[in-house]
Amino acid sequence: MDIRKVKKLIEMMEESDITEIEVKEGDDAVRISRGGAVQPVQPAVAPAVASQQPAVPVAPPGPAAATTRGHVVAAAMVGTFYRSPSPASPPFVEIGDRVNAGDTLCIIESMKMMNHIKADRGGVVEAILVGNEEPVEFDQPLFTLI
Repeated sequence: MDIRKVKKLIEMMEESDITEIEVKEGDDAVRISRGGAVQPVQPAVAPAVASQQPAVPVAPPGPAAATTRGHVVAAAMVGTFYRSPSPASPPFVEIGDRVNAGDTLCIIESMKMMNHIKADRGGVVEAILVGNEEPVEFDQPLFTLI
């Protein structure tokens, strides 16, 4: 990666309130972070290809998600959440679908590996708590089953 690009990134970071940035170009990658207390920031992710799936209501993040009455299925890893195996395919599950233990609910892409997240028990999908192609954290709630 060209050092001038890195310097430009540092300048842009100093002019904003961003505390950390990571850029990848082919095989090259650079991560720049400021010292001091790090505040969590939701990264802005621009999808490479627009999703062809219809919009699905998802529960808002935060306290409202904690008030659900069902069994929570959480992310087993950090990665990108996908509701279907490919953009042209239908989602694995929709709100109101009945699932059995072992049924695939979604995929989390982590380090170029597609990891199928399966239901750990049977039930009905009460809520989908993450939008398609959104980044997820370890142990973040993804679905609730009732």
